[in-house]
Amino acid sequence: MDRKSILILVGSFALYVLWMVMAPKIWPPKPIPNWKATNQLAQATNGVATGTNVAAISANTNAVAPIVPGPLPSGPEDLVVLSNSLARYTFTSRGGGFKTVELLNFPESVDCHSKSPQTNLATLNTATSLPLLAVGGSDALVGDAAFKVERTASGVRAQKILPGGLVLEKDFALASNYLVYATVRISNSTAQPIALPAQEYSVGTATPMGPLDNEQNVGVFWYNGAKEQQWAGRSGMSCVGGTAPTTYSGGNNDVVWAAVHNQFFVVALMPAQPATQVIANRVDLPPPSREVMAANPKATAKPFGFQTGVFYSGTNLPANAAIERKFIIYAGPKENRRLELIAAEQKNNLDALMGYSGFIGWFARALLAAMNGLHALVPSYAFAIIAITVIIKMLFWPLTAASTRSMKRMQALQPQMKALQDKYKDDPAKMNAKLMQFMKENKVSPLGGCLPMLLQIPVFFGFYRMIQSAIELRGAQFLWVCDLSRPDTLFVLPGLNVPVNPLPLIMGVTMLWQARLTPASPGMDPAQQKIMRYMPLMFLFILYNFSAGLTLYWTVQNLLTIAQMKLTRTKDAKSSPGTAGAAPVAGPPKRRR
Repeated sequence: MDRKSILILVGSFALYVLWMVMAPKIWPPKPIPNWKATNQLAQATNGVATGTNVAAISANTNAVAPIVPGPLPSGPEDLVVLSNSLARYTFTSRGGGFKTVELLNFPESVDCHSKSPQTNLATLNTATSLPLLAVGGSDALVGDAAFKVERTASGVRAQKILPGGLVLEKDFALASNYLVYATVRISNSTAQPIALPAQEYSVGTATPMGPLDNEQNVGVFWYNGAKEQQWAGRSGMSCVGGTAPTTYSGGNNDVVWAAVHNQFFVVALMPAQPATQVIANRVDLPPPSREVMAANPKATAKPFGFQTGVFYSGTNLPANAAIERKFIIYAGPKENRRLELIAAEQKNNLDALMGYSGFIGWFARALLAAMNGLHALVPSYAFAIIAITVIIKMLFWPLTAASTRSMKRMQALQPQMKALQDKYKDDPAKMNAKLMQFMKENKVSPLGGCLPMLLQIPVFFGFYRMIQSAIELRGAQFLWVCDLSRPDTLFVLPGLNVPVNPLPLIMGVTMLWQARLTPASPGMDPAQQKIMRYMPLMFLFILYNFSAGLTLYWTVQNLLTIAQMKLTRTKDAKSSPGTAGAAPVAGPPKRRR
């Protein structure tokens, strides 16, 4: 690769990163009103006949809108609170579901600068008036949405007598592992059949947990029995002209579960009978107060979330008959071991919520298991990450050592290879054949220097995906780092609004050091060598605001590589004084007379 190509590649990558950062700010997606349904959908859900599939009203994802859940009552609100050792559930008469879920073992956010103990708990389904398992549909199914809520021997019951003779009852019972068992019963109390409208059951609202949470980690998951699907309000062209979709629908009578999530917490609704469709809607959330923005200059000024529900088609309900739907609700942290346990019990692949699918996901899952296993032996998760890095380095040590020797041998062979290139420059095919023959005779490979790096790429991306969702790292401390799941910001430069993150800076220094120790590739001119030597500065720019756990891994990896390069160089110098390990090489084949 010549100098011009390298400059074009570096410049294109820098422009791409700059575009990804600036485009959403220049063309923000256009929000839509909260849970506003189209007239077509509202009309179609009234008086639906038996077997009608209302999910087929619109096949266009961007045109689907949720069923109107009806205005929540503005009168007095009755609340019933149930608690266990893991969570506190607040049930409301407005909508007849549970309003919020407070997780007793997790703070709302990790405040690195507060010296007082944090009292605010991580709370799910906040900043919204729509409770979990609220039922949406036509007026015949919603009414004024005012329920009678009372405590029962097994949990909580919400009941409502609807216009037209329908009775809606919901029973909730708490279980272990952040689970809630719910039963929704719709009864026909009249002597005549009633056309039961299509229904939507609220899954809740995904919101950022705090003002500094990354909104890219907020979204919707659902599972169709074969593969998990997800939506986060973005599309391939979402940054061009505000074309990001603000509504979403999916499923064809195969919605095994649907979930809303942020980076570390999730609410998942698992119906006993697969739902017809899952519907989600992007909604604007209340902006942070001036005090919060002043204390957190990097806070999101216009936060948003996703309200989601599962959809069931309408049917005819005979006289004095009832339809009953059972649900299991998980509202808690993204803990892989807990989700795997529930997935095994329910046989529904709920652990897909971790996002550990595909080839890279296999590495992420293995690294998370290794980190949790090592944490039982070392004092902190930071030391567990360091231990994993050392183990990975030891596994790759022979390959990296061989790669270093190969690059040094290639460097020693450069004069002979240059002579071959000059000799056969008018015949590229013959020149390549001669070069390959020459390298084969001298037992070197042009891929020798790249292979260790290529093999470690899946490990790096696995680390990135694992650290991105591993709640174990939330609030984990190391030296000055108070939260390994976030950047290790010490302070923000006044006036510039630029955070000072020491770990990425240390990582950048080690990358530059490693680049200076790495032998130059054969055939690279001095200008190209300078470009490659300072290429790590681009990675410093990319990873500057990544989590401290990831930059800790990369920094330790760099230091171990530097140590290995020095040890290999010292060992080769002792074994072959004056040649630094370069074995005698064969010259270019002599021409026969």
